[in-house]
Amino acid sequence: MTTSAASPRRRRVGRSVPYRWRVSNELWAKLAPLLADPPRRFRYPGRSRYPARACLEGILYVLYTDTPWLEVPYRELGLPSGETCRRRLEEWERRGLLHQALSVLQHELAEADKLDWSRVIVDASLVEAKKGARRSRAHFRAGPAAATTWP
Repeated sequence: MTTSAASPRRRRVGRSVPYRWRVSNELWAKLAPLLADPPRRFRYPGRSRYPARACLEGILYVLYTDTPWLEVPYRELGLPSGETCRRRLEEWERRGLLHQALSVLQHELAEADKLDWSRVIVDASLVEAKKGARRSRAHFRAGPAAATTWP
């Protein structure tokens, strides 16, 4: 029997490919200033919050896997609970931070020429389209704000 001259390789432990909902360090460097937590109170600071990056990864997990908020396997993945991620998403939306973060991401993708506007879908929840109707009489709040996504 002959032995090979090559040295034995060390076995790799863990995943070789990162999860798709994990936020890279480069992306987080762009989003961290926008999604920073408000300062804690001095006298009664309360319980410390989960990091914004972990909450963002939990939100991306829900969007990627289409899992309900209450069924997020947070202990197995090392994420905050689904309710915590949902509340943080609502907080970012209420403070206007989510729109700013999406604008930054859209700008980065446009500069990298990775946006494909031919795949944009408009459905009836954003634009009312009645068959044969000339003019719509329905008025709703999301109409003018949701008409375009162009920067």
